[in-house]
Amino acid sequence: MISVERAKELVLENCKALGSIKVDLQTSLDHTLFHDLRSPIDLPPFDQSAMDGYALGDSSSYNKGISFEVIAEIQAGDEDLPNLAHEKAARIFTGAPIPPGTKTVIMQEKTTCDENSIELNADIQINENIRTAGEQIKSGEVALKKGHYLNPASIGFLASLGIESFEVYRKPNIAIASTGNELIPIGTDLKHGQIYESNYSALNSAIINTHFAVNDQGKIKDELRKTITAIDDLISENDVVIITGGISVGDHDYVGKALESLGVETIFYKVKQKPGKPMLFGKKDNSLIFALPGNPAAALTCYYEYVLPALRKLSKLPSGFLRKIKLPISHAYTKSDQRAHFLKAKIENAKVVLLDGQSSSMMHTYAHADCLIYLNEETQSVNTGDLVEVHLLP
Repeated sequence: MISVERAKELVLENCKALGSIKVDLQTSLDHTLFHDLRSPIDLPPFDQSAMDGYALGDSSSYNKGISFEVIAEIQAGDEDLPNLAHEKAARIFTGAPIPPGTKTVIMQEKTTCDENSIELNADIQINENIRTAGEQIKSGEVALKKGHYLNPASIGFLASLGIESFEVYRKPNIAIASTGNELIPIGTDLKHGQIYESNYSALNSAIINTHFAVNDQGKIKDELRKTITAIDDLISENDVVIITGGISVGDHDYVGKALESLGVETIFYKVKQKPGKPMLFGKKDNSLIFALPGNPAAALTCYYEYVLPALRKLSKLPSGFLRKIKLPISHAYTKSDQRAHFLKAKIENAKVVLLDGQSSSMMHTYAHADCLIYLNEETQSVNTGDLVEVHLLP
């Protein structure tokens, strides 16, 4: 049995970024660039006005009190532009192209308009309020470098350059398999001894919420041969296989035996934590296998703390560990064992409140949690007001 910290190290040590895939701009959000992207154009592609106002032609002075004749109006997108001669001006709007002969642009608030002329109400310098062509980036320059994480601003920037598609690090194909004869699908009448299968729903939702997608799903009966066949099929088709249940030491827990039969290399089995002690992490060929406990709260916690960081590293995304902060705990807590604890909690009034119902099978409190309190092995108890490590849920 290993520590939480060592388990996380081993997960990351056994993950390497996957290959590339070509994507369209509109589907590239939350990916990482596989190579440098260079701008195909100057941005802006032409000199343009930085605000609503007046483009001013040549003049002996641009001081307060000078007048200009207004000879045209130019909107964004206009192509037919006047040539501004001596002391001539054009009404101009933000983003509109600068007409030939323009020396500067004055904002409308600093002028007085009188029919077809304006008078300056303030001094202005040459080249004010003009965005010059290539001011943001020039054609051929690197727009975004390899390894850049694509956020909404990145998408908007690339769209402004007219870049439609490019290569990114691909995200892993993910499979989820649930084990247990007692599990039945939602929509079926429960018989005595049966429960609705919920781990797939929780994990699938968590995966979607963290910007990944499930490629495959399996439901495995508690029979060794069927377990071997089902897991083998999932491993052959996916980069990451998540299995819930069947990994403990019960007479009908066949996942561990199946993985051994398939030649899966066990990186670690059992973590000194609560919930989620009977967790296995292994690999076969190019696939990673996470065998999680069957108890729903334990499985979900293991996803957030171990699987998610692996998925993000495979995708060359920024660190996938939950964001950590320190907050005072609202109530004292004493552990009943020497394991590290992940406790369902909620942040209220700048404190972290420990929720009732910490059992690994209980999801009703998890539904209200927005964070997990993490107490390491060495911390046996905390008092009201003590600062504790808090992992923020996505």
